[in-house]
Amino acid sequence: MANIFDLFKKIEKKEESSSPITHIICGLGNPGDKYVCTRHNAGFVAMDYLTREMGVSCNRIRFKALCGEGTINGVRVLLMKPQTYMNASGEAVAEASAFYKIPPENIIVISDDVAQNIGRVRIRKSGSAGGQRGLKSIIEHLKTDTFPRVRIGVGQKPTPEYDLADWVLGKIPKEDEPAYFSVCQQIYGIASLLVKGEIDEAMCKYNGFNGKQ
Repeated sequence: MANIFDLFKKIEKKEESSSPITHIICGLGNPGDKYVCTRHNAGFVAMDYLTREMGVSCNRIRFKALCGEGTINGVRVLLMKPQTYMNASGEAVAEASAFYKIPPENIIVISDDVAQNIGRVRIRKSGSAGGQRGLKSIIEHLKTDTFPRVRIGVGQKPTPEYDLADWVLGKIPKEDEPAYFSVCQQIYGIASLLVKGEIDEAMCKYNGFNGKQ
């Protein structure tokens, strides 16, 4: 019987891998150990939670990114963590979208948000980069801002004079880690809705999420 079950698993895996990739889920961040758990790497952390929940790896170098493939809510997706550094994230996303012929509305981008408190999430259908340079790069390369994005709150600068680069490249404080990781854990549920085009439902359900509650 074990051999029959193994055969079924192989058939299921073959059918899954033969399904076309129709969506991209891309988490933004900077490569390298020194950027681990910095505010700017919220997208990478969220992707780590997502891939773990999906039971897949995101470790194959393609399109100037660490990539993986998987199925979420019945939809075949390419998972990406660009290795171009934040300011050139659009190079990786544009290359992958051109290869798979994926329209912007099927590209989901996850990034940090310095306008939101730790533990908050904001989902939007489209819009400007809002000062986030990874999003700005993607908008420039895709020549459109009409792609859904999930922005994870990493806290506002303590003072207006505080250098923004120093802030986003700083580490998440230990006392804020529970709220930060709590919101990252919501990415699987968010992505499950977004790949089905249920953006309004995702916004209604998660935009009020508060990881500190």
